[in-house]
Amino acid sequence: MKIKSAKVIVTCPGRNFVTLKIETDQGVYGIGDATLNGRELSVVSYLEDHVIPCLIGMDPQRIEDIWQYLYRGAYWRRGPVTMRAIAAVDMALWDIKAKMAGMPLYQLLGGRSRDGVMVYGHANGSDIAETVEAVGHYIDMGYKAIRAQTGVPGIKDAYGVGRGKLYYEPADAALPSVTGWDTRKALNYVPKLFEELRKTYGFDHHLLHDGHHRYTPQEAANLGRMLEPYQLFWLEDCTPAENQEAFKLVRQHTVTPLAVGEIFNTIWDCKDLIQNQLIDYIRTTVVGAGGLTHLRRIADLASLYQVRTGCHGATDLSPVTMGCALHFDSWVPNFGIQEYMRHTEETDAVFPHDYHFDAGLMYCGETPGHGVDIDEALAARYPYKPAYLPVARLEDGTMWNW
Repeated sequence: MKIKSAKVIVTCPGRNFVTLKIETDQGVYGIGDATLNGRELSVVSYLEDHVIPCLIGMDPQRIEDIWQYLYRGAYWRRGPVTMRAIAAVDMALWDIKAKMAGMPLYQLLGGRSRDGVMVYGHANGSDIAETVEAVGHYIDMGYKAIRAQTGVPGIKDAYGVGRGKLYYEPADAALPSVTGWDTRKALNYVPKLFEELRKTYGFDHHLLHDGHHRYTPQEAANLGRMLEPYQLFWLEDCTPAENQEAFKLVRQHTVTPLAVGEIFNTIWDCKDLIQNQLIDYIRTTVVGAGGLTHLRRIADLASLYQVRTGCHGATDLSPVTMGCALHFDSWVPNFGIQEYMRHTEETDAVFPHDYHFDAGLMYCGETPGHGVDIDEALAARYPYKPAYLPVARLEDGTMWNW
């Protein structure tokens, strides 16, 4: 068996997605996700100009060798564009191998470790009252875990407050929009949200919160300590992780569980965090970390230190990544939770899939492969639209972490 052809499909059914389709000379094909929110065309160029020409004629069954070829064979490596391209190839090759075997992907990974995958949804509002109501809506839908974000008085366009109740797409303009930030205002307001949530709904549901890289280590430690009475499932991205040692200060001052990793590209981005047990959940994704082949290594390292997985699953990851993630989640022994932001009806139509949600859990299907396909004719009806993620500035105009 040889790789006969490969092509990139870009479509925008509500937001932009980059999909790689690899076809073999025996008529079996697989698809992978290469979406990089706000930088889609960079990945398209890398795939078309540098990756696809190398794939033609290769044996698609040699997944590990092809992964090493694309990673070790690139002198300039580990960046988000390179790793997303590798991830797309890797997903497509696992899809092909599972189809050849006539098995759902999780069987090739080693079989199920659990029947269903606990997921969390996103509840948000312009203020505490709206967020409390939104959390109640997710509880009514059957969610066992909910991420809660609120607008903060005096902060322009606070992170995580979407334009809809179920769908949230932050990439909102052809050039970056400007949002605001004020740490003191957030620290004075966010704990009040979780006080109200526990007062209203009790402690039976898991609650999560995303700091989105906004706090210094000391500020993050302060927030974590203030949130301790409300028993969060985790505090996510509490401080920028470029300096992995920054989490030492946070860890020393709070027992609130910490999660990080959605913007990581390789095992090297989280090695020290895991080995020094500075986090409780690693959130690296199938598409962000070079595919299933590499994500399995990260999960295996994490398991040695009782760190569990909590893969990113926002709408900037296509249903292809969600399908792969659910097969991975069903297998991985040190699973924690899976983020699940619902895609729009248009996206679901472009990417037909066999996974489904029921009573707070997600279930991957039994279709051979990863269970997600692409309707190319329908995808062509949604052309690419330039869309950037926002930026953030403090009140005095200083650039900050969005």
